[in-house]
Amino acid sequence: MIRAGSVIVTVLTLSGCSWLFGEDGLFPDNASRYQSASELPPIDVPPHLTTDAIQPDYPVPQVAASTQLATQFETPRPTPLTANNQGDSVRIQSLAGERWALVSVAPGQLWPQVRTFLTNSGIGVAAVDAEEGLIDTQWFKLEDRELAVRFRFRVDTGVQRNTAELHVLHQDRGVEEVSWPPQSDDDDLERKMLQDMAQYLANSADATPISMMADRAMSDSGRITLEDTETATRIRLELPFDRAWASVVKGTENADFTIDDRDRSQGILYVTFIGPQEDEDSGWFDWLWGGEDDHPLAGHRYQIRLDASGDKVILITLLGREGESVDRREQQALLTLLRGNIT
Repeated sequence: MIRAGSVIVTVLTLSGCSWLFGEDGLFPDNASRYQSASELPPIDVPPHLTTDAIQPDYPVPQVAASTQLATQFETPRPTPLTANNQGDSVRIQSLAGERWALVSVAPGQLWPQVRTFLTNSGIGVAAVDAEEGLIDTQWFKLEDRELAVRFRFRVDTGVQRNTAELHVLHQDRGVEEVSWPPQSDDDDLERKMLQDMAQYLANSADATPISMMADRAMSDSGRITLEDTETATRIRLELPFDRAWASVVKGTENADFTIDDRDRSQGILYVTFIGPQEDEDSGWFDWLWGGEDDHPLAGHRYQIRLDASGDKVILITLLGREGESVDRREQQALLTLLRGNIT
């Protein structure tokens, strides 16, 4: 019985190839058939019928004429994954009386954390608008205040990719309900609420659920990009000028530059690149410049120019000390470093 069984298995194994993959098998060799197949004549359609429904399954697109690019481009250098000053998960920033919390998560992850904070605090939600990133609370009483209060939380896209900003607006309840004011009725109460929220976000940084509704409505691509034109490499920053100027000044100081002078009215920073000051700061530059001890651009002097392109778009370019053009490779390397430090 055992021998008979062995013979049967052997026969099936030897004959299996032709049964499965032969010309008449279960899986025939279609590749060879395709190569040897002859082309069939076009379908003959009677004159009274249309041929619109007869289209090739895989049409070959027309190849448009192309010309050689007039300018030789350098491949853009990689952006540092995190900026030197972005190690904290939550930081409170302020400018000209406005403050916000910068959070190192995508807007779609910040949104449910704000909702959870309000739920845990026993604060009811009156309205939400995921498209605008707004969460309005109900009116409620605080122990040390006579009037009821409410808050509006606004989740916005951060400057860097996969970061978000949280803004808080406070309003006291008057005799009549009115629309939201442009600024908080009580600046100190706004600050306290933002600090409490920031502390909660920092404590729950390891548990960041995602709101699919908010994730679809709010972009996580950031508001800063490095782009190439025919003449130069530049940074595109989607911020109003006042905040863009403050952000670039701070980012420049964190990006291994020293600021020698500045002309805010013209949007120009006069800087000197000093290069990485610590060994761990130079890791990605080692690949770019061959691992030299001293950075080859250290000591070079430049202009960083900010030009407005609309109400909330700033274009940042790198020029020589006297405003002359700079080698494209220098532009890419230094602007990439600057881009990673602007928040």
